[in-house]
Parts: sequence; C-alpha cells; structure tokens
Amino acid sequence: MFEQVFKNIDDILRKDAGCSSELDYVEQTSWILFLKYLDDLEKERKTEAALSGKTYTPIIDKKFQWSTWAVPKKKDGSKDYNAMTGDDLIDFVNNELFPYLKTFKEKAKGPDTIEYKIGEIFGEIKNKIQSGYNLREILDLVDTLRFGSSEERHELSELYESKIKRMGNAGRNGGEYYTPRPLIRTIIKVVDPRIGETVYDGATGSAGFLVEAYEYMRRQKELSATEWELLQKKTYYGKEKKSLAYVIGIMNMILHGIEAPNIVHTNTLAQNLNDITDQDRHDVVLTNPPFGGKERKEIQQNFPIKTSETAYLFLQHFMKTLKAGGRAGIVIKNTFLSLSFDRIKR
Repeated sequence: MFEQVFKNIDDILRKDAGCSSELDYVEQTSWILFLKYLDDLEKERKTEAALSGKTYTPIIDKKFQWSTWAVPKKKDGSKDYNAMTGDDLIDFVNNELFPYLKTFKEKAKGPDTIEYKIGEIFGEIKNKIQSGYNLREILDLVDTLRFGSSEERHELSELYESKIKRMGNAGRNGGEYYTPRPLIRTIIKVVDPRIGETVYDGATGSAGFLVEAYEYMRRQKELSATEWELLQKKTYYGKEKKSLAYVIGIMNMILHGIEAPNIVHTNTLAQNLNDITDQDRHDVVLTNPPFGGKERKEIQQNFPIKTSETAYLFLQHFMKTLKAGGRAGIVIKNTFLSLSFDRIKR
C-alpha cells in the first residue's frame, strides 16, 4: 500500500509546474513526510505521557498541527472536506506555516533536539508545489502513511531509499547524493563499527553510510536501554554543505529510527584543521566525499597541504578527525595514488 502511495505522489508532482526533476520530487516529498512524522511522534508522546499520568505539551502550536491544517478531521474522526485547498492552501503554507517552523531553530535548546531540526529544515527549503489542488491530493495521500510500528517505518525507509536511488540516477548532480548500498555495506562490514564507538561522515549526503552503520550496529546484540540511548543520541555524527542533501539526510535517518540526527548543516572544509581538538575526533570515519570539486583559496588556508581539489582537502580533514587507533572506510578516486596523495600521507 505504501509503495502505491509513493507512486501516486510522484505522479502528482510530475503534473505540477513547480517541480521539474527527481530532485524536486524527493525534496517536496521530504518536507511533507517530515510533518506527518512529527504529527505521529506527537501523538505517541501524548499517549506515553497520559499512561504515566503526565501532561504533554505539544511541540507544534494547534494552528500548525497536521490535523488542523493538512488533513483536518471532524469530531467523529471522519475527514473534513472543508479543508483548505487551491490558493488558500498555498498561501498558508508559504506565508504562515514555513515562517513559523523556521523560528524553531532559535527557540531550540540545542542542535541535538527535534525542535532544532525542524527550524533547520524549514529554514533551508521552500515549497515548490505551485498548485494548491495538487498539494491537497498529496496531503491526503501522505495522511494514509503511518510511522507507528517498526514494520511501517522499515517499509517507509525502504521506499524512501528507492526514491534517493532514483534521484542519484537522474543525471545532473543527483549522483552526489547517493552511494550504492552494496558498496556501503561492504565497507561497513570491513570497518566493523562497535557499540560505544562514534561514527562520523563529514560529507553526509543522503546519510547512506550513517543509516547503514546504524542498521549494522543495532543488530550486533540485544541492546540495554543505556546502549539504545547511546546509539540514538551519541553515536552518529555528520556534516553536510548542501541544503537539499541535508534535508534528505535528516529525513532518511529519521525514517530509519534515529529521532534527532546529529547532522550539522555546514561546509566541513571551512573548519581549520588546527581547531580540531580531541573532543572533535571519532573512532570511525565512513564516507564518500565529493571529488572533482574546487574550493576557494580562503578555504584552502585551513589545510597544511593546499589544493583546490575537494577530495584531497577532505582526506586531510578525515585524517585529523580520526582518533588514534581509529578506523576509516573512505571511497576515493583512482588518481589518489599520485604525488599529491603521497604528500598527504607524509
């Protein structure tokens, strides 16, 4: 059922004048999915609070909750067919909803909270769907999806991964968001990250390495509550420069079960290597950094071996961020076995 929903959403987006490629389809599906996920998360938290005799304060104000604007329901639980559509819906999303959600970044207690991720995501992307009638159809479809059980989340994560794969094969610059999963799994198996270690990807993209590391590590043994908390909050770290990749990476990790991913939206190479301290270092580095790109001279000043080639800069960064005795699995291009690489090794 979920697979058909995803196909129907893509069919609607293809008809919309504001969406022209697989990259647009994934981006627009992502923010809508994220808001539906938030709604299900809030319901789950409210139920847990009630069972323990506590009062739950929602993250999202009533006016901007999914059940108020996206797919409002009558008191008996049936669908309210007076829901906003057309220009009214587009005006609300663009001029009220997105500006409201953007403010969460400033209100959040820290970058490791779901509130901060809300602010980051809606500060980076825009609604590109131009027809409020198309958006109404998509909202109704997404409302049929559920994030409740592990089986439902697994199916949704698989479908989302397939969308990322199609985007990666779509030409233009789509490939930079996707690394083939068999390659990722092979690298992770060799590197063998263990529970208690931290895993870092400074070129996160769609977070393929991080989600596969999570899947690999959570199956190592029966986890205690402390180990589960560690895996959720203090194991996976990433940085991503591009807005679309950042949003997709966040959504991908959430769908795989990591509630508030530790991904920072920043240019990894803008950090001076001399500023990296022990607390910034990680046990394991897993990554497929972009190569063939060029960086400006002021960025090159952050590295002992100065070059405009992003791959050589990333390699220096990863060597510096790896703990003594740590392990790294890095996808590199064949020209790394050259004099430039030899200088970096020395």
